[in-house]
Amino acid sequence: MTAKLLPFEQPVEQLRMKIAELKRATEDAEIDMSHEVARLEQKLHEVETAVYTNIRPWDRVQIARHAERPTTLFYIDAICDAFIELHGDRLYGDDAAIVGGIGMIDGQAYTIIGHQRGRNTKENVKRNFGMPHPEGYRKALRLMKQAEKFKRPILCFIDTKGAYPGKAAEERGQSEAIARNLVEMAGLTVPVVSIVIGEGGSGGALALGVANGVYMLEHATYSVISPEGAASILWKDATRAEQAAEAMQITAPHLQKLGVIDGIIDEVLGGAHKDAVQQAHILKEQITSIFATFKELTAEQLVAQRYQKFKKIGQFLEN
Repeated sequence: MTAKLLPFEQPVEQLRMKIAELKRATEDAEIDMSHEVARLEQKLHEVETAVYTNIRPWDRVQIARHAERPTTLFYIDAICDAFIELHGDRLYGDDAAIVGGIGMIDGQAYTIIGHQRGRNTKENVKRNFGMPHPEGYRKALRLMKQAEKFKRPILCFIDTKGAYPGKAAEERGQSEAIARNLVEMAGLTVPVVSIVIGEGGSGGALALGVANGVYMLEHATYSVISPEGAASILWKDATRAEQAAEAMQITAPHLQKLGVIDGIIDEVLGGAHKDAVQQAHILKEQITSIFATFKELTAEQLVAQRYQKFKKIGQFLEN
């Protein structure tokens, strides 16, 4: 299946179509145009490299939101030798917008938790478009505390526009559930690694983001509010979202420079949706490498390292 094109990808697609036309002409008319095809394929490589390595923040937002971008469950299935999904928060119910369980990666057991959005309308309704209710965060915390009890490292995948803002969610304690996750994650005595795989929005993302290591895929975004929301507040005009995305510094390169994240995980050329299987292979290698850096730390050292990591974020001046 061909991935849906984004506006900035049009020059690449035009060249691909031209190459395809020449190849068809060569077959139909039996004219040797291999030299011209080779020239255009070289040009295609140059254009692809230019387009995908000089991506503007708004372009990255579009890639992070791509409907075919790999989800948490896809990565779990691709990188785990086995996985048992666990359900429910033992207080209210089970939230399909957050999935979690125990997975085996190269013989090591991990507790894996992540936001899960849908790939079509039916799935999105089931998953509430990847926007968790309080019971989703409480389920995540239950699994984290279980992991701590059995000394399993915790891997979190972040991919949500934000926590669900509906009345029922607020009545069931949305803000309290997120705040409790922040507090409890700060004191976990096992290694925690969080990876933003798509759109990391607001407190709904941060509730899985208090980790020893926070990483982002190359074209993911991580912000306190969506560009549309920021534009609505700043200029009373949501159509200026592209301008807001430029100003907010929500992309992986910006956030690594600011010290908000610890590293960037490369994506396949054009974004993870172009070759999800290869992207999962890249991600698996990075996950095992990242957790290896925390392997020798004691429980006290893990808590101290996590505290220092977040303490160092930001800059200030003293007079």
